[in-house]
Amino acid sequence: MKTAITVEDIRKEFVLRHTRSLKEAVMWVIRGRRGDITKKFDALKNVSLHVEEGETVALLGLNGSGKSTLLKLISGVLQPDGGSVRTRGRVAGLIEVGAGFHHDLSGRDNVYLNGAILGMSEQQIDEMFDSIVEFSEIGEFIDTEVKFYSSGMYLRLAFSIAVHTDPEVFLIDEILAVGDEPFQRKCIAKIKELAAAGKTLFVVSHDLDLVSTVCERGVLLEHGQIVMDGEVHNVVAELRRRSAEPSDRGSQGETE
Repeated sequence: MKTAITVEDIRKEFVLRHTRSLKEAVMWVIRGRRGDITKKFDALKNVSLHVEEGETVALLGLNGSGKSTLLKLISGVLQPDGGSVRTRGRVAGLIEVGAGFHHDLSGRDNVYLNGAILGMSEQQIDEMFDSIVEFSEIGEFIDTEVKFYSSGMYLRLAFSIAVHTDPEVFLIDEILAVGDEPFQRKCIAKIKELAAAGKTLFVVSHDLDLVSTVCERGVLLEHGQIVMDGEVHNVVAELRRRSAEPSDRGSQGETE
């Protein structure tokens, strides 16, 4: 079996700006602007992960664990500060609702723009266009500028474009929570269809019941490091156990 996603020794660091009081700011200037005015946050610390073709993986963890950061590194939205990421085949990522959409273009134009970005030819998009619109339930709004779309409309169109590209690797980050319940069920059914077809799925979601039914493997992140990797029900149980424990996480950053 071939490897679809290879993550080797990944590191990612963010700089958090420190808000100073007036007194602190004055003293900083008097000292000749010496001293660190920022704080660095290690979102991911030497993370390594291999996902085989056809695997369905749930990336789990509490807020601030690094889930979304890792997904953005795999999709190419972010670049690592160290280590490497490799993917095999066409990758479709639903990382942020409406990401990649041009607000001044219509839904129709954005179907062609996003389809091209995801590797489809114009002819392929022509052939899929009616199906994309039908699945998205956008209907008469397909020729409206997307800046007038609700978040739910963004979601429906973005999801529909992504699944119609027939990706080998499908990355999903929490966005199913945005749509209404009927469309959520429709999306879940489509995700299960992709899994049954042998596609590689990498899913971030706080809906533990959902990932338990869709995914077979779970990876648990905590403070930017993998602390558990195994059968999804076991990993979900461990996350629930950790979630129930008192912690001091409220004092930490919420960057994911």
